[in-house]
Amino acid sequence: MRELTQQGKQASMSNNEQPNKHKIALLLSGGGARGAYQIGVLKAIASFYPRNHGLPFRILCGTSAGAMNTTALGCYASSFHLGVKKLDWIWRNMQTNKIYRSDFLHVSRFMFNNVTKWMRSDLNRNRPTSLLDNQPLRQLLAQVIPFSRLERNIAQGYLHALSITASSYQTGNSMSFFQGHPSIEDWCRSKRESLRGTLHFDHLMASAAIPLLFPAIEVRQSYYGDGSIHQLSPLSTPIHLGAEKILCIGLDSPHDKTSHPQLRHPPASTIAGHLLDSVFSDTLISDIERSNRVNDTLKLIPQADKQHLKLRHIETLLINPSVDIDHLALKHYSTMPRAIQLLLKSIGVDRHSDSSLISYLLFEKEYCSELIAVGYKDGLAQKEQLLNFLEIIEFKRRLNH
Repeated sequence: MRELTQQGKQASMSNNEQPNKHKIALLLSGGGARGAYQIGVLKAIASFYPRNHGLPFRILCGTSAGAMNTTALGCYASSFHLGVKKLDWIWRNMQTNKIYRSDFLHVSRFMFNNVTKWMRSDLNRNRPTSLLDNQPLRQLLAQVIPFSRLERNIAQGYLHALSITASSYQTGNSMSFFQGHPSIEDWCRSKRESLRGTLHFDHLMASAAIPLLFPAIEVRQSYYGDGSIHQLSPLSTPIHLGAEKILCIGLDSPHDKTSHPQLRHPPASTIAGHLLDSVFSDTLISDIERSNRVNDTLKLIPQADKQHLKLRHIETLLINPSVDIDHLALKHYSTMPRAIQLLLKSIGVDRHSDSSLISYLLFEKEYCSELIAVGYKDGLAQKEQLLNFLEIIEFKRRLNH
């Protein structure tokens, strides 16, 4: 371990590719198929750097689909462009059956097994229950994410830490599984804690296990679900891992509202969509507001008194979609597998509904490619902010002198 630490220090000192003075973290939230948007923003950021540049984010934190994206980046931390290129290829060639079984045979069989579960023995009855079978996702992850690279990238200084957040069904806590530099200490706070270890596929499957849609995953003799469920403070994890600045790429999009809305009781499909929106988006926005208030408070405290506090200034930048993703998903509704269309229709979701469920479950390349294009456009639109936040302008100025 001492040898790995020394290698990491030497690599960090000799790695002139790192442009920033501060330790910058990348935080990617969850959102199912919406995660393709994050790749577009990352493509825009990658265009600001030379092709041989390493990952500009020393700390990576992700939840659900965001955890898959950050983990892939961490595995290719020595080449930022390569990591983004691989993610771009994966999402542009995405199909629903690569995430969960979507043919009539498997969907009907899976639902039948769940409905008749009470008739079986206690052993079979204890198997995971969910609406969909996401075993294909595990196979996809095994093909595209080389976990063995993580330790080497950490030892060589390309990466300080990677965290995958999941929610414990036993404790009700938000659990941050992380792999990183030996200097990082575990933490335990109200409703959130950490656990150091070697990350693997079960952590990603647990983080992406959307309640009721996908089955819970067992990790270290405990069952976990989607990391957004109990994640009351998303910024907590990157801060504990040592971040001084946090770039957040969220998936909360604006919603088109009619000028004369109909006053009617919302159907179950609409309510379910609102619940998913709240789980995946609301906590990040409120946590950023809380962080900004802490920053404002610290400005009023004399420098001599700040050393007694366990608070520090954290700069954040949030990028969210500029278009209504729900409306975008409805455009591609016809590409969704027929079996899933009928399954959703049984709960009131179709091409004319205002539920956001479709935008989370539509893992088809046409929809994902358009999300990437939107993310790329939004990233370029905030180029000046990103250049300053990532300290690229200052880095280039130092090179010129």
